[in-house]
Amino acid sequence: MSFGMGDKNILVGPEPLTFDQVVAVARDEARVTLTDEALAAMAASRAHIDEMAGRSTPVYGVSTGFGALATRHIAPELRAKLQLNIVRSHAAGSGPEVEREVVRALMLLRLGTLATGRTGVQPTTARALAALLNAGITPIVHEHGSLGCSGDLAPLAHVALALIGEGKVRDAKGELRDTAEALAEAGLAPVALAEKEGLALLNGTDGMLGMLVLAIRDLRELFKAADLAAAMTVEALLGTDRVFAADLQELRPHPGQAASAANLRALLADSSIMESHRGPDCTRVQDAYSLRCAPQVNGAARDTLAHAELVAGRELASAVDNPVVLPDGRVESNGNFHGAPVAYVLDFLAIPVADVASMSERRTDRMLDKARSFGLPPFLADDPGVDSGHMIAQYTQAAIVSELKRLAAPASADSIPSSAMQEDHVSMGWNAARKLRDAVNGLAQVVAVEILTAARALDLRAPLRPGPATGAVVARLRERVPGPGPDRYLAPEIAAAAELVRDGSLVAAAEAVTGPLS
Repeated sequence: MSFGMGDKNILVGPEPLTFDQVVAVARDEARVTLTDEALAAMAASRAHIDEMAGRSTPVYGVSTGFGALATRHIAPELRAKLQLNIVRSHAAGSGPEVEREVVRALMLLRLGTLATGRTGVQPTTARALAALLNAGITPIVHEHGSLGCSGDLAPLAHVALALIGEGKVRDAKGELRDTAEALAEAGLAPVALAEKEGLALLNGTDGMLGMLVLAIRDLRELFKAADLAAAMTVEALLGTDRVFAADLQELRPHPGQAASAANLRALLADSSIMESHRGPDCTRVQDAYSLRCAPQVNGAARDTLAHAELVAGRELASAVDNPVVLPDGRVESNGNFHGAPVAYVLDFLAIPVADVASMSERRTDRMLDKARSFGLPPFLADDPGVDSGHMIAQYTQAAIVSELKRLAAPASADSIPSSAMQEDHVSMGWNAARKLRDAVNGLAQVVAVEILTAARALDLRAPLRPGPATGAVVARLRERVPGPGPDRYLAPEIAAAAELVRDGSLVAAAEAVTGPLS
């Protein structure tokens, strides 16, 4: 896939970037263009930095060292070396490469902060970062190295290293290259950093924020898939949908709960399976919690997501650097680089992700248990005893859910002092973001196994037919995964179902019947 060749062109100016813009650049290779307003704002703040650089009085980040070394005044002839040194020394990450979409997101978000005119960088430096994105050149950023304060220093330093023509990158084809070679091939020149620019390129929450925005986008869709899975299981287990009635949900007016219950009502509408046991002979007074309380859990997850979206929106509207250049020309130190606001919600989201997955696994287990499945064969096996059916698919769910519970433990409750106790409390927001990415991936797999199992159970209810919406989902799944039968190699079927969950195909099949789900 060629980079920067799509229809989208994202204008980057002093105003906040949007969620959609971040996703477009990170995942869809959208081009970026700095606006005239951004260039003017950067030129104005750079003029203040140039004036201060000529003063005899030290100004932090302009004519001093950094962190615990801020007490040393740096002579003018050493300042260019200082900028190179801070980038080289801070590019100290370790471990596996971070995903390309994460690196592109953090590059865009750093560019967005530069475009506010509050950092004092030269317009040419911001243009160079934009050009790097548009050329599809992705600096190698490593898994470990950020403490989330002063922002994501090490990850951003690896990006800055590419700007000065050093280190390693992946080119537009994904090939690992020496940076200088990749820049030359793309017609780009390394940047010569001036006073403060090294610091301005490193001091931000861009990595953790980028991962938060991407997780929010994914979870919006995964929570719909969780509702879909719940509806299919309620139907397959001959459960009741009366508990999802709007007047019952209004007794507890949480917006996420109302949205989830509305989804369940729409998904179960006109189901012949549901109608088959509505009569006076039905003895099902109430279902187990994992069925009956699905809107309460999936809804609370949505409300947590709404809070995370609020925090992410505020962070997108922030200009994070230290020091900052204020409109009146002052250059002031601050603590806005501390990642706590972002770290907390990254950790917060991992809790409902684990819980939604846990409830999904419990519903799957009920479909496989002859004593609780209301007439379904043990483990949905074709010939129980000879065949194991979905027995071990539930094991896989259980293993992932156990891991998700571990990932729900907060990273932001920890802090390790650094920089000779100058940076004596850090956020660990990068770590919170990394584990949330793992959690989101785990949730997709758990929900996929439930849908795979529920589809098999619905097929086994024949001649009764599922509702139009859930039936459409089964039909879409059957394009990739065959229906009930003797045991077969199950891992590819789980992988196919997970892909259809992640890319939204199964939710789209339901929405073709129900209209947009919440």
